[in-house]
Amino acid sequence: MEMAAEPAALGGFKCGLLVFGKPDWTRKEKGAITNITMSNNHSLVASLDANKLTGPNFLDWYRNLRIVLKQEKRLYVIEHAKPSIPPVDAPEEVLSEFIRHTDDDEQATCVMLASMSPELQRQHENMDSRTIILHLKELFDSKCRNERYEVSRELFRCKMTEGSSVNVHVLKMIGYIEKLGQLGFVMDHELSIELVLQSLPPSFSQFIMNFNMNQLETTLPGLLGMLTTAEGELKKNKSPVLMVQSSKTKSKRSKKKNNKKKGTFPKALKPTGGIKKDKGTCHHCGK
Repeated sequence: MEMAAEPAALGGFKCGLLVFGKPDWTRKEKGAITNITMSNNHSLVASLDANKLTGPNFLDWYRNLRIVLKQEKRLYVIEHAKPSIPPVDAPEEVLSEFIRHTDDDEQATCVMLASMSPELQRQHENMDSRTIILHLKELFDSKCRNERYEVSRELFRCKMTEGSSVNVHVLKMIGYIEKLGQLGFVMDHELSIELVLQSLPPSFSQFIMNFNMNQLETTLPGLLGMLTTAEGELKKNKSPVLMVQSSKTKSKRSKKKNNKKKGTFPKALKPTGGIKKDKGTCHHCGK
């Protein structure tokens, strides 16, 4: 029995769904899918065509290129090196992966060359997509390098102050990490996690110890959720009694300190018996 999946516009791109048996779509349905796909492709590629790479606009062009390749599920070809040619007796999965990467690389290269100035096309027409990006970065990456320096400096200097929002702090760090990726520097995942943990104040020391002891693995958004929960527990566990006791102790200490500052001096001794007056000698009796 042959079953066919009904056509659907999954984001309007590559709508050929998995089917069992031979698909039985009408010509009208196939035409509608093709029109949707071509429409979305045209609108995305038009953004590259409107901002053709000339040199100084490299950052804007590169950003648009990544959007187009991401839509086409071909972004990986400029982020990962092309696999080496497999041997003849390689497993079928390895051969299929090599063929898929090669085909996607050719498509990405055509999109890139079509969105360049004629001079840059001639320079890069014999390169694959990843090599083209690396070469363009060498040519026009001075601005990228400066921006990457500024972003990395802000990232590595991030420190959360005690009492501030962990949600705001971690989101800011994730933004810096993603920005570095857009500038061509993709950070190691474990390093990203450690940077976030090292930026936390002492109140999260117990959380960090448990995280490392249990060797937890999570994504950056997952870590954000865990830290938000931990922050809520920290706020609940604060005891007002202890705060009052500590304040009383502080007041007693302050009083003692003030007494020491003022000092206690002995009272001045008053003379006793008064002052004897010299009556002098009597002129008559000589006494």
